[in-house]
Amino acid sequence: MNAIFCSSITNYKFFHTLLLVFMTACFLTACEKSNQNTVPIKQDVKKYAQATTLEGLVTDNDGPVKAGKIEATDNGGKLVASAAIQNDGQYSIEIPANTVLPIVLTFYPEAADGEKLNTAVVHPAITRYGINPLSTSIAKKALAMGGYTHANMVRAAEGTATVPDANKTTEGFRGDPTTQYGGWH
Repeated sequence: MNAIFCSSITNYKFFHTLLLVFMTACFLTACEKSNQNTVPIKQDVKKYAQATTLEGLVTDNDGPVKAGKIEATDNGGKLVASAAIQNDGQYSIEIPANTVLPIVLTFYPEAADGEKLNTAVVHPAITRYGINPLSTSIAKKALAMGGYTHANMVRAAEGTATVPDANKTTEGFRGDPTTQYGGWH
């Protein structure tokens, strides 16, 4: 009788453990399925309410560029506007009303061996953008981080630009590092 009793207890423990594993698996599966139906965080759509002129200076490692063109494209790569570079490297480009941000400003040099440069526009209130090798690096990093958002642009600028020790605090940076340190503003 003792052997039968021990066998019953062993079977009971086995089935109890099996039931516990089964219930845990069902619970975890239910949690996983419930997360699939969550609503993504809605982000505000930023756009230009009216036609807006963006302007700035295009520079390469040798200084202001002499010739080329600027193209503004939307997030899908569709051309929004284009303009020629002035002789002193300045550009001015008219962005149509209701253009949704982000947009990318890309400099195309006339010379075949010239460097293509760009920057990303993520704020409708800012209208001056320098286009240079640093802005290009920041835009590439932001895109690799998941896209042209304000948060990604700031993170990319902080990781790319050199920050003078005088502007560092124990909490981080004073002000906007993207503007102060040669970034995308």
